Amino acid sequence: MNTPVPLSSPSPAHRGLLAVFGSTFFELTGYFMLTPWLVLRLTEQGAPTALIGLFAASAWIGILLVTPFASAITRALGRRRTLWLSGAVPVVAGIGYGLPLEGATALTLWFALKMLAGMASGLRWVLAEALVAEFAPAHLRGRAVGLFETMVGATFVLGPALLAAVGPSSTMALWCAVALLAVGLVWTLAVPPLPREGDAHTAHVGWRGVWAALRAHPVIMAAGFCGGFFESGLTSVLPLYGVSLGLTAAAATLLVSASGLGSALLMLPAGALADRLGRRPGQRGGAGGARLRLMRACAAVTLLATLAVPWVAGTPWLAWPVAFLWGGAGGCLYTLAMIDIGARERGVTLVNSTAVLVMAYTLGGVLAPSLVGAALQWAPRVGLPALLASVALLCLVLLARARAGRRI
Repeated sequence: MNTPVPLSSPSPAHRGLLAVFGSTFFELTGYFMLTPWLVLRLTEQGAPTALIGLFAASAWIGILLVTPFASAITRALGRRRTLWLSGAVPVVAGIGYGLPLEGATALTLWFALKMLAGMASGLRWVLAEALVAEFAPAHLRGRAVGLFETMVGATFVLGPALLAAVGPSSTMALWCAVALLAVGLVWTLAVPPLPREGDAHTAHVGWRGVWAALRAHPVIMAAGFCGGFFESGLTSVLPLYGVSLGLTAAAATLLVSASGLGSALLMLPAGALADRLGRRPGQRGGAGGARLRLMRACAAVTLLATLAVPWVAGTPWLAWPVAFLWGGAGGCLYTLAMIDIGARERGVTLVNSTAVLVMAYTLGGVLAPSLVGAALQWAPRVGLPALLASVALLCLVLLARARAGRRI
């Protein structure tokens, strides 16, 4: 009689990957459902547009405030408890938005909660990226990171779509968003116990850790900045660019969809290609060399797409493929940079490096709208392509001069 062989239980790394994917999916879907709900409620209450803009930006301010100290918080609490904290704070903030308060008291509370939720999102961003890169098997790290980035991109669409289905400014929408955040918290609690970081007592944290990561990976951080500039930053001003071309408001808005589609479709293939090329025997520079060449290709694509801008005014349909390439190549630059850092670092050092990559990406996303807006106002035909080409060319030159195995 044959004795049945029991199925082996998933390894802690596999369970960790599943928990990070699930918790991040639900938390971000709830977050991107809640953010437009808050903006719409403030609009209905007659808040000034400048105040609403500041409120929307407060989450990014929270991210920028907490990111340099993500490694210090992680070392103090441990990665697992820090991840739990990043899941619990948005739930508390969501409940706070539903308190029966009015006037200045409610607005002050909303600002404080939005800032705290942004700080929690910053912790989640850094830790989730780092843990996915660490949990993934080395030969599948590119696919895992690429799939994670694609999933994150999907929540940008799914959250607002759910809000529209439930009711853009209804009370029900608030509690649906809070329920999604709570589900994300439950998934976060499923993260298995993690071993103590090997560099917990030796790695620099705080601003010293930021400086150490910048020195260790200067070119990778430049690639992250370029990715944030072209993927996140340009997306917010693409409708403005479309209108300047003479497109209708509806057609100009669709440029955002083209950029998002590029990110969604290309990040997973880029990660899979990094895995495949990295396993080729005799690969010059090994897996690191393959990633570096792919990043050079992405930077070249952003530059080539930008060089087509002068012809877009005469043939406006070119704006859609250009936006697609900007979003796709920018997203791939960030994805490949994260894969490279995950292959080189572990523990607190990995959290440090991920935090700096997030800061670089965020800085690119914050600077692009203001710089592009100024270029469109003062020199729409020359200034815009010159600005974008300068950023893409600088990134390409830095990547072309870098050598795998050295500080990049």
